[in-house]
Amino acid sequence: MNKFTRILRHLGSTSGNARRLFPAATLQAIQNAIAAGEQHHRAEVRVIVEAALPWSSLWAAQSARARAHDLFARYHIWDTEENCGVLLYINLADHKVEIVADRSVGRTLSRDDWHAICRRMTAGFAEGNYHDGAMAALQQLNDLLTQHFPLNGMQHNEISNRPIVL
Repeated sequence: MNKFTRILRHLGSTSGNARRLFPAATLQAIQNAIAAGEQHHRAEVRVIVEAALPWSSLWAAQSARARAHDLFARYHIWDTEENCGVLLYINLADHKVEIVADRSVGRTLSRDDWHAICRRMTAGFAEGNYHDGAMAALQQLNDLLTQHFPLNGMQHNEISNRPIVL
């Protein structure tokens, strides 16, 4: 896709589109799934849905991956005691899902694990089912995190479970 086509796609994608695809009930279900998963593992999961890149990022031809890294830092997802924060970033205009994980999780889970989660989510999205796609991917993510980072005592919630829609 050329730069002009990408710019048009982003200009046409609004926060209203994001709210239509991720209504309040879906956002609440995502929040509940994150909270339920964190009852079984030590990782901290955050979901950010972005309708389109900001103009400055778009003009600089920032990739969805680079944007996910920026948001990982901006929302302090790296700031956990065990270095086990995970960002699940959804860019609607680019049709991209990116996962950024802090050091502990990043060293433990494989690239294939991340790709499988993204494929599960995007398969649901491709069918127009954003709710079920997000829930299936979160379940898969929670299962992997529970396997590799099982809860070993009291867990305090270091990062908000509430998804962010930009």
